[in-house]
Amino acid sequence: MGVVIRTEGLTKRFGNLLAVDGLDLEVREGEVFGFLGPNGAGKTTTLRLLCALIAPTSGTADVAGLRLGRDDARIRASVGILTEHPGMYERLTARENLEFFAALYGLDTATTRSQVERYLRLMGLWDRRNEAVATFSRGMKQKMAIARAALHEPRVLFLDEPTTGLDPDAARTVREFILALRREGRTVFLCTHNLDEADRLCDRIAFFRSRVIRIAVPDELRAELYGRTTEIRVVPSPDAMHLERVRATAGVSEAWLENGSILVRSADPLRVNPALVRTLVDGGAEVAFVTERRASLEDVYLRIVEEQVPS
Repeated sequence: MGVVIRTEGLTKRFGNLLAVDGLDLEVREGEVFGFLGPNGAGKTTTLRLLCALIAPTSGTADVAGLRLGRDDARIRASVGILTEHPGMYERLTARENLEFFAALYGLDTATTRSQVERYLRLMGLWDRRNEAVATFSRGMKQKMAIARAALHEPRVLFLDEPTTGLDPDAARTVREFILALRREGRTVFLCTHNLDEADRLCDRIAFFRSRVIRIAVPDELRAELYGRTTEIRVVPSPDAMHLERVRATAGVSEAWLENGSILVRSADPLRVNPALVRTLVDGGAEVAFVTERRASLEDVYLRIVEEQVPS
């Protein structure tokens, strides 16, 4: 995959406050890229920089083949952005809002008509198309703003907390929409506090606190920080003999008993686990299930980010 966003030393100061500190970043075409960090870390400032809404103090960035500082108007016209506040025209209907923004994007009449219908249907708002946005709930306005961001089919969408304030059904609609964008080959730059959402959606994540602390695939971070742990449930409950058999199996680095299961840590579970099952069955054990025990992304996030906080 090609690189669609590249930054080099991108920095933003507000007086004495260093909000973004020498950001070096590459985001690939067609991926959902998670940008995670605590409140005040500079995530929204980074998003505003990349969308050419504010100017950097120093450094450079290329977005969709356009250079920040040289092609700012073209960047703003070619990307899609969902800010923290939806910012719709409340006296206009849902259809009128999107038609207005389609005109700003330079879409012709036929394209506007089809795109407005497409995105209102995707967001589950087509039946409310002729109602004033002032009558919409917070979640409906959020979905309207997402439709506006995608209306002109940008290569890159920047989404700042897209499911904040949404009920579970609406949040699922938005997550499915993000995955549909990825299937179309478009890039989504996702700022979120929802770690479960990031875990489910993102191909890679960056942990950020004024600067990038770490970029990786979520499962790779889990494996690095917590190892690969397999839970083997044996009935009746496993005993010391079962545990010794497991520990003696080639490739097992650690094994212990916990709540009626055997927990096994190994570097290559795909190779080791079949041997473990055979070993236990040969020893007379009844294996009920074998599953991977995964550390939560919250555990990974807290460990990585809190390590950066001075003691």
